[in-house]
Amino acid sequence: MRGSLLVMAVATVPAVIASLTMLRFSCSQLVVDRLDPYLVNPGMVPSPHLHQIVGGNGFNMTMDPNQHDLSDVATCTTCTPTEDFSNYWTAAMFFRARNGTYKRIATKGNPLGFSTAVGGQTVYYVKNGNVTAFKPGFRMTTGDPTFREVSQTSKYRQLTYTCLQTSTTRSGETKDFPKQPCKVGIMVNIRFPTCWDGVNLDSPDHQSHVAYPSGTFESGGECPASHPVRIPQVFYETVWDTVPFNDKSLWPEDGGQPFVWSFGDRTGFGTHGDYVFGWKGDALQRAMDANCNSDLFGDDLKCETLKRQTLKEANQCRKQRVVNEDVDGWLTELPVDMPVAD
Repeated sequence: MRGSLLVMAVATVPAVIASLTMLRFSCSQLVVDRLDPYLVNPGMVPSPHLHQIVGGNGFNMTMDPNQHDLSDVATCTTCTPTEDFSNYWTAAMFFRARNGTYKRIATKGNPLGFSTAVGGQTVYYVKNGNVTAFKPGFRMTTGDPTFREVSQTSKYRQLTYTCLQTSTTRSGETKDFPKQPCKVGIMVNIRFPTCWDGVNLDSPDHQSHVAYPSGTFESGGECPASHPVRIPQVFYETVWDTVPFNDKSLWPEDGGQPFVWSFGDRTGFGTHGDYVFGWKGDALQRAMDANCNSDLFGDDLKCETLKRQTLKEANQCRKQRVVNEDVDGWLTELPVDMPVAD
């Protein structure tokens, strides 16, 4: 059974080849809040739009954006590897009903193996050949929340949506929001670049210090000379529980789709993700060197070099919301009166 879960997980990456290995695990929801202390809006409370955050509980509005080792400040993690205090986050998704009101959509545990997780997302570290693990202080983003046209999305690879008709659906990825009800939910797939300049832990735009390989990552494409260091591919799968909103009578009368990101994007082209490395010591490098090809779930798929906790234990690591605002009821506007643009 667990082996079949791993096979289905591999199917999420197109054109996969035999040399790929995947460390796959669950990170339960840590908090939903308008905070972005490390990257785009350090020191700003609240941040301009709502985020859903997973990982170590060191995520905090008072966090020094120059803090290099999150494992020194976090006391627990929502991820099943207990040595991973990284933070992973995305914008929050909302449903806009026919009457113009908004309801935040919850995340749910990945139905392929992590259904008992309290929301959050599935995280992958994928390697193709030898890779260098990230260093303390490393951080990056991918995607652009200002994008509203499909032509803009060619700047980034593999930022997609999967309309889950079953828990095993892994085909039909799109770059925009699904336009029909999805029986199991909407899975948002965010894959980060896999080449690093080898020097900078960050850059002013949080993206220039990393780059994509030539060709594709799956085919083993070479890193550019400007970014010669091959790093693991960080990959998020976030399953949004859109099932309660599948009643088409609630959808827009014009036949359009009803989903909108917390930063006001109804197209879906502005999807983006944030990552701050926080593994303890050399734990991630050990896992990569050991070719861990595991979902860290069940007795027959183990990564012996890593310590792990159960999903029940991971669910218990939580943060109190800092920004006191209603993000769970039916709202007349998105949080902070964020304008919605098609």
